Amino acid sequence: MVDRMATILDLAARSTHGVTLTEFARALDAPLSSVQGLVNGLVATGYLEERDRKYSLGPAPFLLTRLTGRPAVTSVTHEDLVALHSETGLTAVLAIVVGSDLYYVDYASSDARYAYLADSFVRRSLIRTSTGWILLAGMEKRDLWAQINALPPSESELVHRFLGELTRIQREGIVAAPRASTEADGVSVAVVEDGTTVAAVGIMGGYDEIAERERELIAALTARRAEWEARAAPENTR
Repeated sequence: MVDRMATILDLAARSTHGVTLTEFARALDAPLSSVQGLVNGLVATGYLEERDRKYSLGPAPFLLTRLTGRPAVTSVTHEDLVALHSETGLTAVLAIVVGSDLYYVDYASSDARYAYLADSFVRRSLIRTSTGWILLAGMEKRDLWAQINALPPSESELVHRFLGELTRIQREGIVAAPRASTEADGVSVAVVEDGTTVAAVGIMGGYDEIAERERELIAALTARRAEWEARAAPENTR
C-alpha cells in the first residue's frame, strides 16, 4: 500500500494538468475501486486535491517541506511578509489549508502569539479567520460544501455570514474585518497560482485598529498581490 501511495503522489507531482483515476489505476495495474480508496484518503488528508475529476498534489506535502525550512508557496516570500509588517506595523501571515484545518506557515510579527501559532504549526479554524474565509471561498463547490457541513452547529451564525459574503469574496479575493475570531481581526487576500487559490496572506491586529485602517490595509495587500501575480505568471515559472 505504501508503494502505491508513493506512486500516486509521484504521478501527481510530475503532472502539469492533473491525473485521472483511470491513469492512476493503469500506472498501478490495480482495480479502480482499490485505487479510489487510496486517492480519497490522500484527498481527505490534503496530500492530493481534485478538480474536474483530475488529481494534483495538495498542500500537505508543502506543509511538510515548510517543516524543513522550504517555502509552501512560490509567489510569496518571507521578505514580502516582512515588508508588509514594516509598512503597517501589524502582523503579516501566510496561511494554507490542509484537510479541514488552517495553518500559518510563515509570518512577520512582533507579537509572540502569532509567532507561536506559526512556529508550532497550530491548527486554526477556517471559519474563524479572515485567511480561512479566503481559502474556503477558493475551494471547488463540492469541497466547500463538505467543509461547511462538517462544522458544528455552534458555528452556524458565522457560516451564515460567510455565505452571505461568498460571491463577493470569490470575485474580489479580499476579506476585510469579518470579526470571525474571538482573539483578533484581519484583512486578507487570496494568493492565486495557476488559476487556483493556494494560500492567503493576512494582516492581523485588534478589532478597532483593523476596522479603522481597513482601506489602508486593503491597499497595501492588493499592491503586493499584483507583484505575486506577476511572479506566478507562466513566463516567470519556466
